[in-house]
Amino acid sequence: MSKASMFSIIVILIGLVVVSSCVYVIDEREVGIKFQFGEIVESNLQPGLHFKLPVMQNVKKFDARILTLDSRPERFLTVGKKFVIVDAFIKWKIIDVKAYYKATAGNRFQATNLLSNSMNKGLRDEFASRTLTEVVSGERDQLMAKIGQTLNKQTQAEFGIEVVDVRVKGIDLPEDLNKNVYRRMSTEREREARETRSQGKELAEGIRADADRQKTVIVANAYKESEQMRGSGDAIAASAYATAYNKDSEFYSFTRSLKAYTETFSGKEDVLLLKPDSDFFKYMKSSSGK
Repeated sequence: MSKASMFSIIVILIGLVVVSSCVYVIDEREVGIKFQFGEIVESNLQPGLHFKLPVMQNVKKFDARILTLDSRPERFLTVGKKFVIVDAFIKWKIIDVKAYYKATAGNRFQATNLLSNSMNKGLRDEFASRTLTEVVSGERDQLMAKIGQTLNKQTQAEFGIEVVDVRVKGIDLPEDLNKNVYRRMSTEREREARETRSQGKELAEGIRADADRQKTVIVANAYKESEQMRGSGDAIAASAYATAYNKDSEFYSFTRSLKAYTETFSGKEDVLLLKPDSDFFKYMKSSSGK
């Protein structure tokens, strides 16, 4: 290879190195900032092909996507002097690279610390003005919306960060307060159970008393009807007896005596002590009873 060819190749290689050091690409998921001798000369570099001066200038890139900060649970005090343990997270993204770099030196760990501290301050202020019931169920959505708006204004102005959303994953009570709440709930449930049982007993007594009353009325009515029927039967029988007696009094007395004999001596062990001349035996001596 001649010296001219070698020189050309060296020149080409040097040119490629110079061009490569002058050209850089910002990915669509990134945003960049350009420095010249440590000073910011251009910020918020958008995705695409860009140029810089070699050696003199350098570029730093940051994630432009929506990021998630899942902070550790913190204790906050409510209006009723009740502590709650809140587990929350933030969705955020960089919108002003220059402000972000000045606040955090491009360190995401520093950025998350700043966001976490700001969120905790906002939560502490909001929880301190609300009761436990309000923060747990009544006004959680309004609470998160207000914290998100306040935090977003602060982070945009101070850190170049937009807070997209703030959400609470869970609100728990401390262990000692959990025990107290459990005891109160248990006492309340026992009280409700006692009231329910007493109401049930009262209702059962009422049902039982009504059933006894209905039983008494039914038995009384049945006895009344049976007595009426027995009286009617006795009247019919008496009428039949009277009719038979009027037709043939002697025959009537004879059949009545036979029936008395049958009923009196129905068993082998039946014993009856009477005088032989008693009227009870008159039809045994004579069919005429004389």
